[in-house]
Amino acid sequence: MKIRKQTYGSANLVGKNIEKMRKEQGFKQKDFVAKMQVMGCDINPTSYSKLEGQIRIATDKEIFVIAKLLNVSIDALFCSN
Repeated sequence: MKIRKQTYGSANLVGKNIEKMRKEQGFKQKDFVAKMQVMGCDINPTSYSKLEGQIRIATDKEIFVIAKLLNVSIDALFCSN
């Protein structure tokens, strides 16, 4: 598993949890972005990486699609474990 090169930012609350859940479910970042795009979420790999790194704000649509893909509630994305 690839280790994050930069520290997390503070632009959103969900990025770190999304990254953890995505990795636990075995999704590679590029494959996850492709699945998001298929579900109608217009996001590119750089923007997604910044979302996970908490460097940019996550939109409501992105959070909705990510929760669907990870098969978790939206609330679960906000819970820090």
